[in-house]
Amino acid sequence: MRTTLTTLLLVLLCCSARAAGTLEVYFIDVEGGQATLIVSPTGESMLVDTGWPDAKGRDAERIVSAARLAGVKQIDYLVVTHYHMDHVGGVPQLAERIPIRTFVDHGPSVEHGAEADLLVAAYQSVRDNGKHLLAKPGEMIQIRGIKVQIVTAAGEEISSPLPGAGAPNPLCAGAKRKEPDPSENAQSVGMLITYGKFRMIDLGDLTWNKELGLACPDNKIGTIDLYLSTHHGLDQSSAPPLVHALHPLVAIMNNGARKGGSVEAWQTMHSSPGLEDIWQLHFALEAGKANNAPDDFIANLEEHCAGNWIKVAAEPDGHFTVTNSRNGKTKTYQPAAQ
Repeated sequence: MRTTLTTLLLVLLCCSARAAGTLEVYFIDVEGGQATLIVSPTGESMLVDTGWPDAKGRDAERIVSAARLAGVKQIDYLVVTHYHMDHVGGVPQLAERIPIRTFVDHGPSVEHGAEADLLVAAYQSVRDNGKHLLAKPGEMIQIRGIKVQIVTAAGEEISSPLPGAGAPNPLCAGAKRKEPDPSENAQSVGMLITYGKFRMIDLGDLTWNKELGLACPDNKIGTIDLYLSTHHGLDQSSAPPLVHALHPLVAIMNNGARKGGSVEAWQTMHSSPGLEDIWQLHFALEAGKANNAPDDFIANLEEHCAGNWIKVAAEPDGHFTVTNSRNGKTKTYQPAAQ
């Protein structure tokens, strides 16, 4: 009887219609890549990346499943943060399953070679069937009901602070830079998504030095409520002067069982002032219990898993609820008065 009641609860939780006036964000498990589905209160959709290619379309199927739960029948905007297999590889398979209207990317790839060129060509062959927008720092993606502002693209960042931001960042004193990153990661399209008082940031796989460009010497972003771990929680990213200056209330880590979730990046988030919780798509096997969230806050505990997702439902007054589809765990967060 208990199993039946638990199953019924999860069905009601996962399949309930999107509440009017609510922003929904599904962090879809694509095994260490990215696929984040954002559904505005008006029902318009934006998908950030599509995960990996797979012979059976694993990641595309998981995205479509989340879209069905959200009542989404088409992807209005697909943002490709950068041209790596775990972010853009699933585009052709997804396009076979659900219409994609507008494609947003940073422009030409900086990586070349047989595999890189084939990856981009496969994406472009799909992109040619829809509209194309070139991401430029400071510009908006026009989605009704929310604000989506591009803060990084093609190796550049916004030239001036966002409204309300721009305070000197004392965390920059003595901040160390890493070796320059010539890869596609440093070209990532990064976005600030705002709904009323609620603010979340997604910087793709932006790497350390580029993160410092947003944070030093002044904090160009300001504070946020929800932080999607940059670069899956790898230590090539998650520069403390940025993460701590953002002052997130909650962090979501889109790691895999054996990708991302590094001890250094996890501890940077964990020690960020004001952070209440970290939620993870996977238990990071190599990090150990001390550098993982409590089990209730992890969507997938096993390496070979069902692909459970994490959902955020945000209201315009700034409060938001996080739900773990594996166990029905929910928690509501109330941001400090702004």
